[in-house]
Amino acid sequence: MTKAGTTVAPPADTPASAVRLPRRRGIELALIVLAVLLSVYGYCAVGLARHGTVPPGAAGYGAGLGVLALLAHLAVRLRAPDADPLLLPIGVLLNGLGLVLIYRLDLETPGDRAAPTQLVWSTVGVALFIVVVLALRDHRVLQRYAYVCVAAALVLLTLPILFPPVNGARIWIRVAGFSIQPGEFAKVLLAVFFAAYLAANRNALAFAGRRFWKLQLPTGRVLGPVLAIWLISVGVLVLERDLGTSLLFFGLFVVLLYVATGLTGWIALGLLLAAVGAFAVGWLEPHVHTRVEDWLHPFASIEAGLGPNQLAQSLFSFAAGGVLGTGLGLGHSVLIGFAAKSDFILATAGEELGLAGLSAIFLLYGLLVERGYRAGLSLRDPFGRLLATGLASIVALQVFVIAGGVGGLIPLTGMAMPFLAQGGSSVVTNWAIVALLIRVSDSARRQYDGTEAP
Repeated sequence: MTKAGTTVAPPADTPASAVRLPRRRGIELALIVLAVLLSVYGYCAVGLARHGTVPPGAAGYGAGLGVLALLAHLAVRLRAPDADPLLLPIGVLLNGLGLVLIYRLDLETPGDRAAPTQLVWSTVGVALFIVVVLALRDHRVLQRYAYVCVAAALVLLTLPILFPPVNGARIWIRVAGFSIQPGEFAKVLLAVFFAAYLAANRNALAFAGRRFWKLQLPTGRVLGPVLAIWLISVGVLVLERDLGTSLLFFGLFVVLLYVATGLTGWIALGLLLAAVGAFAVGWLEPHVHTRVEDWLHPFASIEAGLGPNQLAQSLFSFAAGGVLGTGLGLGHSVLIGFAAKSDFILATAGEELGLAGLSAIFLLYGLLVERGYRAGLSLRDPFGRLLATGLASIVALQVFVIAGGVGGLIPLTGMAMPFLAQGGSSVVTNWAIVALLIRVSDSARRQYDGTEAP
């Protein structure tokens, strides 16, 4: 019994499970509905701008996208009820906007219609998302299959060498009119391997070996295996002239190494090696050297009387868009050429949605990456933390490299903008990344609530 006026302090060992975070599945559903409505609005706006009428397939497009989004939401509600409520709506909105932009460019190229195929690939991607969410009950299971993942990744990276190059790069497998880009799937598999290996050896990487300047150099026995896998991956990609994916793998490796060890020296060393490698490849490889020259002198072809090249047309598109854009369906970015629906689709967004719309797209990507990092920071197991960081970094690096290339800040790399650009392999892989982030965020919140063991 206590005296009047006195307070009783709660026990010092009150369990964290006393604080229950809201699941917020209703918020997720509302945001998904908003994302579908915005996508349908964009689809209708394109038809009104081009033909003065609502496209006849608007209802079917909205129904199809809505059903896919609803099925994905039900899978999350069933198997990952504590997951972050923003990840799935962001994926739906970006995918829907990508379909709208591809459809808009299809109207300018009747002989090359890509939107129906992209919708099929989006369906496959959402189906994979549902399978991952339903089948993978714990992300830590992936740690057991680290070496299986790296073996599969190396096989996927090597296969395109056996096929003829496309636009100067050997990154495609084409059989009977069907094509895939194996490097898109390999990046997720390598992220799993890097996360598993670095999580198992993080102490040895951070504290063993000799110290050089501000960098703790681990022993070769510890760093050797993962460094060898990374070098093989990058070497194969250089042979295939897929410099964009090789840069992505390099950045992924450096980021995860820094997160695993906490040593900023790895960032400095990574930037130095990246600069040296970029200079060497840009000087010695003719295909890359041409891209560097186009980057340094984007208007050289105009001055030579040959007309604008793709990069120059992209810059013209951004300039024509201004702050608010010309309006969906009213731009001329199709003049960019064969890569308008893939590498340069961001120029269409910049011209027709303007700086305001482009900034909103970048904010969506930034929010997707931030939620991935947040889920990783909330986890207590090192593998999950590294996996979430790696997956979010894949998206961040891709957006940086592509936006920088299309905007003339860095040389072009030929990568696909996540969710927006035409490419079946890319959209399927990005849905797999969102599914894994959903699973990781669900585990993070359940560990906080005390309903799952750390």
